[in-house]
Amino acid sequence: MPRPGAFDIFRIFLRLGLTSFGGPIAHLGYSRRTFVTRLAWLDEAAYADLVGLCQFLPGPASSQVGFALGVSQAGWRGGLAAWAGFTLPSALLLFLFAELQASVQGPAALAILHGLKLVAVAVVAQAVWGMAKSLTPDLQRLLIAAVAAAMVAVVSGSFGQIGAISLGALAGTVFCRGLAFSNPPEDALAPTRKTGLACLALFFLLLFLLPGLVALTRDHALAVFSAFYRSGALVFGGGHVVLPLLSEAVVAPGWVSQSDFLAGYGAAQAVPGPLFTVTAYLGAMLKGDPNGWAGAVLALIGIFLPGILILMGTLPFWHGLRAKPLPRAALAGVNAAVVGILAAALVDPLWKSAVGDGRDMALAASGFLLLVWAKAPPWVVVLALTAASLAYP
Repeated sequence: MPRPGAFDIFRIFLRLGLTSFGGPIAHLGYSRRTFVTRLAWLDEAAYADLVGLCQFLPGPASSQVGFALGVSQAGWRGGLAAWAGFTLPSALLLFLFAELQASVQGPAALAILHGLKLVAVAVVAQAVWGMAKSLTPDLQRLLIAAVAAAMVAVVSGSFGQIGAISLGALAGTVFCRGLAFSNPPEDALAPTRKTGLACLALFFLLLFLLPGLVALTRDHALAVFSAFYRSGALVFGGGHVVLPLLSEAVVAPGWVSQSDFLAGYGAAQAVPGPLFTVTAYLGAMLKGDPNGWAGAVLALIGIFLPGILILMGTLPFWHGLRAKPLPRAALAGVNAAVVGILAAALVDPLWKSAVGDGRDMALAASGFLLLVWAKAPPWVVVLALTAASLAYP
């Protein structure tokens, strides 16, 4: 069967980008149905191995899977076409939300924004609940999560988050080495080792050099790109874990208010596609240049680029790495630490900023119950909580 061209890949992923509601796990299910069952681009074993790699690496797993699938069919052009098709619908919707939010004022607008903050509380609580059940199933990993939560509560900013992740990796190599891991199949999707090494070198070069260049030049656009790049490079464990990193990146320096940040995060639950596209909203809302469409584009490139680089850098070496017990044990520790980091973010800033009284608590709890026990999709919770906030401002 002939391989599809870049335009065909864009069209296939655009359909996914317009219809993929439900978060990263649901996105991976949609992709499996499309590319394994319907189009037969790869078999079950190869798809499972690719998903395993993208969950192992920092970055948005569902977008990384899509990029790798595009590359497997049409090289880098195919990867970029897949990324654009999957990402642009939600990015454009969130950019439009930023533009409308800036122009709409009054009690109704404030009530809607408050409802979106409560949505963010419910969605992140659901993420903590689900991740804790799968990533901290034993006492060792539960303790790692607790220590990570305490560390980020005591040591604020990026240092606390990086320290918690590093400590989780170290603890994993000590306490998680006896865990059973399945042996992976052989790689089906991989660029050359030369290309992989070049991508890895660029990933680390940007991660470590950008902050120094910002300090030297004092350029605000470069500072914005560096902040979003660092967030994308350090996020493990899925889309919701980017919340504390993005808060540190844009709220701490005063580029976006805490209220606007949480409203955008809540709005991101109502659109299809990857959660990382909330950066289109944040980039548009930045105080000072760049903002608007230029800020949105810069933020999107910054947040997605590190995940793509480290994916392409790791694919050629994944089979051998994943089969070794030490990296897998370290990853188990990292994932446990991520649960703690997200749990700490649920308390501060989410709960402290959004929940002000008993009614807010009841609404947030109702959203959580709808997500966890009623299995309602996030957009239903968005509609329910914003409507309740409008009805009882």
